[in-house]
Amino acid sequence: MRVRDAVVVVTGASSGIGRATALAFADAGADVVLTARAPQPLAEAERECADRGARTLSVAGDISDEAVVAEVRDRTLDRFGRIDVWVNAAVLGIFSPFLRLPMADARRVIDVNIMGYVYGSRAALEQMRAQESGILINISSVTAFAPTPYNHPYVMSKAAIRALDVSLRQELRLDRARGVRVCTVLPASIDTPFYDHAANYTERKVRPMPPVYPPERVARAVVNLVRVPRREVIVGPAGWLLRVLSKLAPGLVERLLAYYVDRTHLSREPTPIHDGNLFQPWPDTENLDGGWGGRRRTTVRRAATAGALVAAGALVRRQMVSRARPG
Repeated sequence: MRVRDAVVVVTGASSGIGRATALAFADAGADVVLTARAPQPLAEAERECADRGARTLSVAGDISDEAVVAEVRDRTLDRFGRIDVWVNAAVLGIFSPFLRLPMADARRVIDVNIMGYVYGSRAALEQMRAQESGILINISSVTAFAPTPYNHPYVMSKAAIRALDVSLRQELRLDRARGVRVCTVLPASIDTPFYDHAANYTERKVRPMPPVYPPERVARAVVNLVRVPRREVIVGPAGWLLRVLSKLAPGLVERLLAYYVDRTHLSREPTPIHDGNLFQPWPDTENLDGGWGGRRRTTVRRAATAGALVAAGALVRRQMVSRARPG
């Protein structure tokens, strides 16, 4: 599909991956519709897109409300007459030991990360099926195939979105809806405000596991999917290595990730318990990135991670050789 002049809807567009994606489409000449909860950061993101030459529309609201998602769709159609691309990028997170996880908080994450995507996917596909063209892009995560501890609702939701997309692709194939595509993006650790925004009941400050990639990298992958649609795209070499290792030695990866989450994802720096942005946005911290160094070459961190992955690969080979020996 041609990106220039395409009508693109982006949820979660006030910060992080959503904001970077909206800006990338604006740079590519698309018309951009932005939605998020916080009106002021959303207006700022819309202004940035307009400054880059895009025709824009913003709709403030919570995508866990089906009526809000319907309003986004209807206002997009009123303004532009069609929907060529819909990107679900809104996300919430909560870090907590499972037995201390507040159930209301868990439900809130599920409502946004799963039902918000379900509402968005349905609104998009209804229109795309009617016009016989369009691309739905859902942002999942490498945790969909390599889960991590202490972030249970988020990990569950990202696995669910990946499964949803597989099911939707199957249905479209059976219905011979060849002009409509569903794509899944699975980023590794991305430099966004997510880690500060997430609810935290661990009493330890959360930081992204290295290596950390800039949100623009995900945005480029999303724009490229419009040009050349693919079933799934992993963003970040660490994600690709993790997928390979997860297939070869899932038990080993499970143990390694438990160790790395405890050592690198949850710092030793104490932090108060808080519910983050689960129930209200944090307008003053809605930025493109989280200041985690995703734009710098984090040489030491990447070298350390690469070394760990090489060591893990050696262990996998050792296990495979051991299993292959008779007796």
